Amino acid sequence: MNILILHNIRSVENVGAMFRTADAVDIDKIYLTGYTPAPLDRFGRKRKDLAKSALGAEEFVLWEEKKDIFPLLAKLKLEKYLIIGVEQDEKSIDYKKVKLKDKNVFIVGAEVTGIPKNVLKKCDVIAEIPMRGKKESLNVSVALGVALFRMIKI
Repeated sequence: MNILILHNIRSVENVGAMFRTADAVDIDKIYLTGYTPAPLDRFGRKRKDLAKSALGAEEFVLWEEKKDIFPLLAKLKLEKYLIIGVEQDEKSIDYKKVKLKDKNVFIVGAEVTGIPKNVLKKCDVIAEIPMRGKKESLNVSVALGVALFRMIKI
């Protein structure tokens, strides 16, 4: 069982792309937390901008909105999920060395600021993708794709 949490992702296009990636690796459910946009707007209408980059994946992958991430993380920890933050941090390990369990949660955060420190403290593992070029990071949806396709052996 694999769950994805998209926390405070501002870009609708990135969210749509991550729905496609989630479908490709058979993620069981996505939680949209903080201000992450959902496939439906506040009036229950389909968001065309998200649907354009998701290419229909938002209709196949289960999703749920939760404004506050902390009660969700507490619930998932009680259910014995391994909580994995995909982030650069002084406590991170190479994402290729992460050992998954039967129940895993992957968290990605805001495009510029990443996963907040108070959320990282709730993670069991912080997985980092090593960067070899001049840039410090990848686009969040690209990073998620790289990490999931490496960590989830499909």
